Amino acid sequence: MTTLTTDTTTALLQASQGQSADIVAKTKSAEQTRNMQAIEEAAKDFEAMFITEMMKPMFEGIKPDPMFGGGKGEEIFQGMMLTEYGKMVAETGQLGIADQVKAEMIKMQEKANGTSTQQ
Repeated sequence: MTTLTTDTTTALLQASQGQSADIVAKTKSAEQTRNMQAIEEAAKDFEAMFITEMMKPMFEGIKPDPMFGGGKGEEIFQGMMLTEYGKMVAETGQLGIADQVKAEMIKMQEKANGTSTQQ
């Protein structure tokens, strides 16, 4: 059995503590990254939903083509089409709604946690 000197034991303890601190820091960084990704996704989803709702009145007055359209199927698929249009417009980021929502969500999270992360 090998015996460790006091210096060796101290060095091993310090190294393990340093590794633990690194692991904790990396874990916190990964958690913040996941939080930011979740915030960004929620903000984009909100923008897409908002755009979809704003587009609905534009399509209310459009009557289906009597030759090839109409029926319940078209009603259902028109809603799905508008949802996809909303997602596509939100992906461009041209309106900037998601950016504003993201900034507000970050402020709310910082206030709740009592922290400040500048990004």
